[in-house]
Amino acid sequence: MGNGYWQKLLRVDLSSKRISVEDIPEDDLKRFLGGAGLGAEILRRELPGPIDPRDGENRLVFATGPFQGPAVPGGAKFSIMGISLLTGTYADTAAGASWGPALKDAGYDVIVIQGKSQRPVYLYINDDTVELKDATPHWGKASYDTVDAIREENNEPALSIACIGPAGEKGVAIACVVVDKHSFGGRCGLGALMGTKNLKAVAVTGNKSVPVADPEKTKELCKKFFKKIYDNTIENKFREHGTPGLCETAEGLGDMPIKYWDGDVFPEGAKSLGAPNYTEVLKAKPIPCKYCPIGCHRGIEVTEPAQYVTQGAGPEYETLGLMGTCCLIGDPKAVAKANDIANRCGVDTISAGAMVAFAMKCKENGWISEDVMPSEYSLDWGDGMTLVKMIEEIGTKTGFGALFADGTLKAAERIHPDSVQAVVHGKGLDYPSHDPRSCISLAPTYATGTRGACHFRGPCEDVEMGGFFIPEMGVKEGTVKFFEPDNQSLVAVRCQDLGVLANSIVICLFMIDGGGLSMAEVAELYNAITGWNLTVEQLFEAGERGFTAQRLINIRDGYDGSTDVLPKAMYQSATEGFRAGKEIPFERLMKDYYQIRGWDENGIPTAATLKRLALAPA
Repeated sequence: MGNGYWQKLLRVDLSSKRISVEDIPEDDLKRFLGGAGLGAEILRRELPGPIDPRDGENRLVFATGPFQGPAVPGGAKFSIMGISLLTGTYADTAAGASWGPALKDAGYDVIVIQGKSQRPVYLYINDDTVELKDATPHWGKASYDTVDAIREENNEPALSIACIGPAGEKGVAIACVVVDKHSFGGRCGLGALMGTKNLKAVAVTGNKSVPVADPEKTKELCKKFFKKIYDNTIENKFREHGTPGLCETAEGLGDMPIKYWDGDVFPEGAKSLGAPNYTEVLKAKPIPCKYCPIGCHRGIEVTEPAQYVTQGAGPEYETLGLMGTCCLIGDPKAVAKANDIANRCGVDTISAGAMVAFAMKCKENGWISEDVMPSEYSLDWGDGMTLVKMIEEIGTKTGFGALFADGTLKAAERIHPDSVQAVVHGKGLDYPSHDPRSCISLAPTYATGTRGACHFRGPCEDVEMGGFFIPEMGVKEGTVKFFEPDNQSLVAVRCQDLGVLANSIVICLFMIDGGGLSMAEVAELYNAITGWNLTVEQLFEAGERGFTAQRLINIRDGYDGSTDVLPKAMYQSATEGFRAGKEIPFERLMKDYYQIRGWDENGIPTAATLKRLALAPA
């Protein structure tokens, strides 16, 4: 009888060129589920102490879970992990397209890559054929061109490819991993980690089928849940417009970043950037990941004006926030062009947009010296060509944009001492497009985020907005109210554990948060696949275990409660709009959070907590 796992780890040493296959103990899978949870524990075991992220001994882990084998709705995602060049912390990112199922079809659950190649290579996997191929002809190519070239070289148009662009090759700290030209492992700079290893891509295909415990029930549940999500997302317009449909609602709640977090309202910008205008102006159409009933990614086309002509994967809500409203830009065509450049260069569009907005703020405050000021663009708020040109410089590590090669925080240190406190970040990772001053459960979420500030490793803002609940774990309708501290930290904890859980089994969070799957239904499907009969509570405990393993890596590397902080901008109250006059009760939230987690006053998990989770201390 199968359990949805091959229990196989593919290990690739780029220094020695040695490739081997190892067994994954079943107990590890039961305790960590796969994906981000298992990846964190692998990093803990194989990196026993702090490490320079550029060191060849740093690991790069690609991991799936049991949901990548059968045709699970939202089951195309996979997790990528390592120690980040951007933050120095534990890092993970997730992507979709068809790469996760392809790795499963090839007969593996996890890839661990270590060492450094002396020349550019890519990893080619086709069932039992695993080899390192010369990537010298592809080095320097844009991400999309790399995907096309590797498929053509191998005469395999179905190859699923996770690759880097020029930014990753040059070690730009926000370099991302680009998957099949329309999905992106964007955050934390794991594309830069690939670049340090001279690894251009991982190309995968396979023809195997992983056994599951109850094939008939698995098939029945997948069909049932696909229909449920499809029907639900037609009703709430998510399928019609994707994430751009969130813009006006988010801006109205004070949740979008405006003028690098100094502004309060920008309704005309949100309306122009959001749907339905986005859909009409950019001729947007869905690009679904494999097995996805939603299709939130958009393919777009811009035919005029000439400076914004582009075609490809369109900007998501997060990008519209950071490249759009955060820069006071309301033109979706400008954002679409900048987004396309970022995708082809292979950089995180969230951090890249934040960098442009930060540079605009620095100019406004007189922090940029004349000898550093770019001559090709203005750095003025609202200027679309500043956005486009600076994004290109960031992605190619040239001109003024090269100042940002090591991240916004390091750039601030180079620009002006007064600018450092103005950077809006968590542990060096730029804030995403959700404001903790609107949804205060995000404050402890961002402060304690194991990869830095991240809403998608804890989607608690949707609980506050009333669209998402986890009743089995005490998060019900009415559990929290806007701006009131009661139960906010409970929501933060449960949503963080859900984030790790979802990225471990691995399922797209939109199937649950937005798609309407209950956690009881997720557990039912998990048990049909694995035969392990875990309860919702046990799955959440596995998520908590994975989150704690990630936290322990950071504690080992010097990140404890002293780094669980908010940036200066988050203590600035709005003067107009939904959150006018409101403040974050941060001290209360963190006290509650540590207590719920079972951590001491320094943010360290107690011995009792580690014993309960069966984890060794840092």
